Amino acid sequence: MKGYVYILRCYDDRLYTGSTIDLQRRIEEHQSGNGSNFTKSRLPVTLVYFEEHNRMDQAFKREKQIQRWSRGKKEALIQGNEEDLHRLAACLNLTHYLNKR
Repeated sequence: MKGYVYILRCYDDRLYTGSTIDLQRRIEEHQSGNGSNFTKSRLPVTLVYFEEHNRMDQAFKREKQIQRWSRGKKEALIQGNEEDLHRLAACLNLTHYLNKR
């Protein structure tokens, strides 16, 4: 069964990431205040990004990955900015830097 991962932008500019098997129904649930506690108090919401996956478990795994990302990295994904997405994905800790030299 196909699954979708999606990002919503709330009225207060906060981002919400979720996954579902029925994207249109889920967006309607969010808009009506029945989607999640997070979005219920931040209506209206706007769908700003989604991906379709062959299986729901893949979409859920991707949701959890994106939820761990910084806002900047999520914005790069939303904008389709591959260069920024790659740059923001780079490990910047000192150990990694020293090992690359």
